[in-house]
Amino acid sequence: MPTIIAHHNITKGADHWLKSPRRKELFGALGITNIRTFVDPKDPTRVAVMMDVPDIGALSQAMQSQAAVDAMAYDGVVPSSLVILVES
Repeated sequence: MPTIIAHHNITKGADHWLKSPRRKELFGALGITNIRTFVDPKDPTRVAVMMDVPDIGALSQAMQSQAAVDAMAYDGVVPSSLVILVES
């Protein structure tokens, strides 16, 4: 099961992003586990998640869904800043 890191900018503040239930709702349904969150201490508008993903294809498809768009909007994610790195 590969681990991925996704980093991006946010607009609603780190506290809001960290407390949001939307990550677990969206990713949990895909069997994604071990979700860890990170905030840049010098710039709290830059954040990241690291997680274990059983099916990268399912994640890619889910990220194109309206549920992902809604979750990102709720969390204040700037979609154009999203970068996903896959463990190799």
